[in-house]
Amino acid sequence: MDTAETIAEVRAQVTDWRKTGESVGFVPTMGNLHAGHLSLVELAREQADRVVVSIFVNPLQFGPGEDFDRYPRTLEEDRRKLIDTGADLLFLPSVYEMYPADGGAATFVHVPGLSEVLCGQSRPGHFRGVATVVCKLLNIVQPTCVVLGEKDFQQLVLLQKMVRDLDLPVEIIPAPTRREANGLALSSRNGYLTAEQREDAAQLQRCLEEAGHALELRNRTVTEAETRAVDQLRQAGFRVDYVSVRRRNDLALPCDEDRELIVLAAAWMDRTRLIDNRKIDRQPPARE
Repeated sequence: MDTAETIAEVRAQVTDWRKTGESVGFVPTMGNLHAGHLSLVELAREQADRVVVSIFVNPLQFGPGEDFDRYPRTLEEDRRKLIDTGADLLFLPSVYEMYPADGGAATFVHVPGLSEVLCGQSRPGHFRGVATVVCKLLNIVQPTCVVLGEKDFQQLVLLQKMVRDLDLPVEIIPAPTRREANGLALSSRNGYLTAEQREDAAQLQRCLEEAGHALELRNRTVTEAETRAVDQLRQAGFRVDYVSVRRRNDLALPCDEDRELIVLAAAWMDRTRLIDNRKIDRQPPARE
């Protein structure tokens, strides 16, 4: 596996691959790689001849008081994992390589509507930072496809819309969430949790499973399912940001006729903010 630290190096390598007719898959990450990240690389490997992985802790998507400075950085371990998984190129830019304007962006990409709800409501500016860095990375790498995890479902839907709206010539391939044995969704931030907290945090997925199952059978209304999940999470020791049922394709609030839904949640376990979701394929409404 080669490593590139500059945009010029990445573009030169990708150009050489394309000259021989090879397709390019891309996986953007912030490092501290776990099995979930590596499953994205494996899927990209299945979909393309060559795979580029970026590691860049993007300052634009961290708000004041968030964990930018303490976000885990494990480069040497990440590099070994990527070699074992079969990545071809690691893109490792500095902040000033990505943002030459004194380390900050001079131009931003903003996806209105989707950026302000759910996680965007409690993390203002977060999705502007995500959209900006991913748009830049796609323009730098110019991949055939990019693989994104479904755990960050709002991010996935937002980036799908960005790609459509800006006519970017790349296919987005969603990848299913990977979980620990107890059901907790894999996340780099799980490392902040103690062993006891990791067990308690698995209640997040269990609550969403119960809510999703009840909604599929129409045993509860959307409001009832959301309220019950919030109560259960608080009893499990979480500080709840939100539990919300949305339409799956655009994250709009659902009506009774909508059948392809998703329940999303964000909650704090001590100082660690966790997110998860569960897809819902709801039965049609009963007819009198």
